Amino acid sequence: MKKQCCLFVLITMLSVQVALCQQITSYKWWNPVESSFPVIQGQAWPKEVAQFYDRLPARAQEKVSPSVWYQSQESTGLMIRFYSRSPEIRVRYTVSRELSKAHMPDTGMSGLDLYAMNRSGQWEWSSGKCNFGDTIEYQYSSLKHDFFREYHLYLPHHNQVKWLEIGVPENAQLTPLPVSQDKPIVVYGTSITQGLAAPRSGLTWTAILERRLQTPVINLGFAGSGRLDESVMNLMGELDAKIYVLDYFPNLLGQEEAIKTSLIAAVKILRQKRPGVPVLIVAHAVSLNRARQGQYLKTNEAFQEAFEQLKASGVKNIFYLSADSIGIKEENLAIDGVHPKVSGMELYGAAYEKVIRRILREPAGKYTTTQPCRQFRDRSYNWNERHENLLRANKENPPEIILLGNSIVQHWGGKLDKTIHRGENSWEKYFVPLGVHNFGFGGDCIENILWRVYHGELEGYHAKQVVIMAGTNNIGINSDEEIIAGLKLLLQGVKERQPSARLLMVGILPRRGKEERVADLDKQINELCVNENIPYINPGKLLLDTSGKIQESLFADGLHPGAEGYQILTKAVLPHLLTIGK
Repeated sequence: MKKQCCLFVLITMLSVQVALCQQITSYKWWNPVESSFPVIQGQAWPKEVAQFYDRLPARAQEKVSPSVWYQSQESTGLMIRFYSRSPEIRVRYTVSRELSKAHMPDTGMSGLDLYAMNRSGQWEWSSGKCNFGDTIEYQYSSLKHDFFREYHLYLPHHNQVKWLEIGVPENAQLTPLPVSQDKPIVVYGTSITQGLAAPRSGLTWTAILERRLQTPVINLGFAGSGRLDESVMNLMGELDAKIYVLDYFPNLLGQEEAIKTSLIAAVKILRQKRPGVPVLIVAHAVSLNRARQGQYLKTNEAFQEAFEQLKASGVKNIFYLSADSIGIKEENLAIDGVHPKVSGMELYGAAYEKVIRRILREPAGKYTTTQPCRQFRDRSYNWNERHENLLRANKENPPEIILLGNSIVQHWGGKLDKTIHRGENSWEKYFVPLGVHNFGFGGDCIENILWRVYHGELEGYHAKQVVIMAGTNNIGINSDEEIIAGLKLLLQGVKERQPSARLLMVGILPRRGKEERVADLDKQINELCVNENIPYINPGKLLLDTSGKIQESLFADGLHPGAEGYQILTKAVLPHLLTIGK
């Protein structure tokens, strides 16, 4: 009996051990160093760095100050993009400097931050457990994994990363994303720009701005050493930026003449190297230290005087962001009267977004239809990849006629990627000879098309005509008023980027169960086009039966036309296209 009990206990223990072993997850790890293409977003010279996570090229060591070089080895503003639908993501890495300082915890100085984009293009923070030691580890569990989400992993903004790996379970997938082709916003500044006092690397104002604009940002902030050195300005001038931001005032407090001299010299360098790139000059926003408020105000005045002097001398395309526009006036917004906390960083990000949208002609409105963003609704293709492929195709073979829209356009035809093509025959026969390029993205709402317009798809060439078919995907989400507001902003964005092109608006096609609402919407779209002096056509009427319902035989699914439906649409649209070269 005793032997039997012992045997039973032994078998039970072995069973528990086997069960525990079965619960242990095996991981596969990816090291960004091993990538065959650049994957570090926010790194301006990826092929010239001495160490993989440096911010400045190796040749800069002999040109910049020792302090700037030392801090350029910190991974401030660097971020890794990847796709995954794993329920769990782990990161392990080592740093070369102390983990924390008196004014910054481990998570603030040496920690990571992970954000994920949802289907509608909105960012969601991912909470993770961390362990700081010789090797730092982050574990993100219970992640949403119903589709491949895009992740942004922000690296430490006050430490030097020596080695890093990202892991997912063996049966999961992680796909690194290449660095975006979008021109970056290049920011030069001080410890405020670098993110001192931000509790996480994703909460620096430059990271907040990157998510708000969904545009790459290069952070050249150097704590205590942002003095607008000529050597750094020459390096900045090498970068083909969307806009340069100069926010260096705090490190020259009380040096009014130095501020004037350095600013005029810096703008001159940038103008010589990149004459068409806007320059935004920023006053110091935080003056909560009452003993030094007079000094702050006096130096800000000198700053503005230098700006006005530049404008008076004929320098174009320069802009000024005042301290009042940023609006940090409460003591609880900064930890020491100077360095913003999270709430202060949010104010910075909002103020920068507002002024940069105005400068770059990328306005956003109050409705979701007027807030440009990306999306991942359609699982049949890779949205980001199609956008990047389109940018490359535009450089290699600039389009003459553009058909801009959603999946109804994408499924018409073309060779940009492998996808459903129900109208291929009519596309090849009629549209290809005219030089028509397919700019349709499945799942796109108006705000997603607006993002693409703002991010390079209509730039670098002169099209003869832009045809717009948009709005059907907003019907189940937005009111008519919101849809019309989005289309109006979209038309404005297209006009500004292709001012010599003829525009043509195509009405929303009828869809099963929504025929009456679509008909009302198309009347409003027609009115919009009359007010905007833009030609409008409504070929969708040809897809209806005598009762005003869709002809089912002309549709594949009650929304997308079938082959015969596309033939009818092609014949209806064709007379309104410019016959390039004919």
